[in-house]
Amino acid sequence: MKFHKYSLTPIKKSKKNTLSVKQKEFNRTLSKERIFIENIIAKIKVFKCVSNTYLNRLKRFNLRISLICAIINFEHGF
Repeated sequence: MKFHKYSLTPIKKSKKNTLSVKQKEFNRTLSKERIFIENIIAKIKVFKCVSNTYLNRLKRFNLRISLICAIINFEHGF
């Protein structure tokens, strides 16, 4: 939480206590959101310049990432 102030993590059960229904529901909704985001990241990583070390000029990196994300958004109608 120190580095990622707004990130959420699932609630884990302890050895003695189980999770309540409310906590399980929170974990389910969180996992549904995470699956969607992880699938989008996987589609972005299909492009090799994102998944590997970027060796070109750094000035063009943001432009290329923006174009890749625009292609994916156009494909899926976001």
